[in-house]
Amino acid sequence: MHQKRRFIAGAVCPRCAQMDRLCIFSDAHGTHRECISCGFTDKLSDLETPVELATRVNQVNEPPPEPDVVPLKFYPRPKKPS
Repeated sequence: MHQKRRFIAGAVCPRCAQMDRLCIFSDAHGTHRECISCGFTDKLSDLETPVELATRVNQVNEPPPEPDVVPLKFYPRPKKPS
């Protein structure tokens, strides 16, 4: 039985360090990943949940804090009558 394999974009193989060569597939025994370059395979644990990396996209957008410094406003000098 042939399983549908999906490539993991940007993933690096832990053995050969080639990028975009890892694919993932599931079968009756669990979820596996495999490198198409070197043949590395391993079974992914169903118990551990992958941690999402913090990026600017998935962070809560809070307004910037109010500054402690008050800006000065400069006005032009009035022109002297000649």
